[in-house]
Amino acid sequence: MKIHPRCTYCLLSRIHMEAELSTADEELTHRAIRGGIEILNSKYTPGMPAAALSTLMHRKAYEILDDNDPYREKKELSSRTAERFLPVIRSHVFNGDSNDAATFRRAVLAAVIGNYFDYGVMGLDVPIDIFDRTFTEHFRRGLDIDDTDGMLKRLDDVVYLADNCGEILIDTLVFEVIRKLGGKITLVVRGAPILNDATMDEVERFRIAEKVDRVLTTGSNAIGVSMDEAPAELKEALANASLIISKGMANYETMSEENYRPIAYLLKVKCGPVGEDIGAPLGCSVARLLE
Repeated sequence: MKIHPRCTYCLLSRIHMEAELSTADEELTHRAIRGGIEILNSKYTPGMPAAALSTLMHRKAYEILDDNDPYREKKELSSRTAERFLPVIRSHVFNGDSNDAATFRRAVLAAVIGNYFDYGVMGLDVPIDIFDRTFTEHFRRGLDIDDTDGMLKRLDDVVYLADNCGEILIDTLVFEVIRKLGGKITLVVRGAPILNDATMDEVERFRIAEKVDRVLTTGSNAIGVSMDEAPAELKEALANASLIISKGMANYETMSEENYRPIAYLLKVKCGPVGEDIGAPLGCSVARLLE
């Protein structure tokens, strides 16, 4: 996905947010924002990949703040919330229906709804305090773009690009269905903390490695997957996958710049530019397969 003019001030708003999460020092917050503006002035070019700019801006902010994980408390909140409500979510997915296609669709829907609970997207209110009610409302609505039947035929060797903390626990329900159907899963998380994305810390804490066949990382703290920084093992896994499942907007921003196929994008459309690029209005629940 290419940069959109609206991305510029959204990125600055996110830097402002993470600075305030990191410090009460207003002068340091000003410095972080100025650092982001300097990157914009020197690197912003119409037509550049969106994630290339956002990675540079966030890395600059983290450097100025001297904080490699400003979202640590938000990540903890997301994980605790997902852990608390996972039994309820599980009951929605595994509701006694023995139809494999329907169960897979429900698991994917649950994972997509989990992607809604994000921090730092400008204008998005994350309703953690009413998680169960919000989840149920979105679950009743279902998928707005539903290519799960096509995905179901390609589950032999899946590479699953994870996104945020908290929602990765909901993703485990998708893992469970895939493995029940005989598929293998390579889970990919960020190589180091960036935003509220899942890393090996969450994999180890919640024993997620037991629910998949292999765990790899993106090799860095780049937004999404930077192929320039990705380990050879990850590139090989992507090239040989029967299906890549790309979770969330950041992974969409980067993977839509690549030619890996088949790939399924699972996400909640939380900003206009992503919606326009993927062809779905704001708020849509998307499970789109490209072959």
